[in-house]
Amino acid sequence: MTAAIKPKHQRLVLLGIALVALIGAGLLAAWALRNQAAYFYLPKDIVAEPPAPGRAVRLGGMVETGSLKTAPDGVTIDFIVGDDKARVPVRFRGITPDLFVEGSGVVAEGRMQGGTFVADNLLAKHDENYVPREMAEMTAAQAKATVAETR
Repeated sequence: MTAAIKPKHQRLVLLGIALVALIGAGLLAAWALRNQAAYFYLPKDIVAEPPAPGRAVRLGGMVETGSLKTAPDGVTIDFIVGDDKARVPVRFRGITPDLFVEGSGVVAEGRMQGGTFVADNLLAKHDENYVPREMAEMTAAQAKATVAETR
C-alpha cells in the first residue's frame, strides 16, 4: 500500500516550491542586471574613487566656461565637467542637445577611459528659470497671454 500525501501537505510543498522558484528568479535577475546599472557620480567622486575602466556610469556637473572645444571632424567635442571640488575631462562624439552650452548643467552617460570620461549620451539640464527660446524676449504679460492661449 502506498501512502498518499494529504491535500494540506501537497499545498505546503507546492507553496515551498513556488517560493524557492520566486527567490531564484529574483536572484537570477539581480545577477543579470548587476553590470547594466549606471551609477551616478559627481566629478569629486570620480576623481576620489574612479569607477572600473569600461563600467557604465553617469557623470553630472557643470560644463566649465571656456572648456568646450570642437575637434576638426566637427562631430567630436571635448569639455570639462566640474563641481566645486574637482574637474573631469569629457569627450563626446555625436549631436549635442539644444540646451547644451558652457556654464550649464549636464549629465553624461559613458565610461572612464585613460583619465577621460568618454560619453555615449549627453543630457542637458536647465535650472528652474528656464524659458523657451520663443518666449525669451517676451514680456511677462505677453508670456502669460501666450500660455493662456495654449490651454
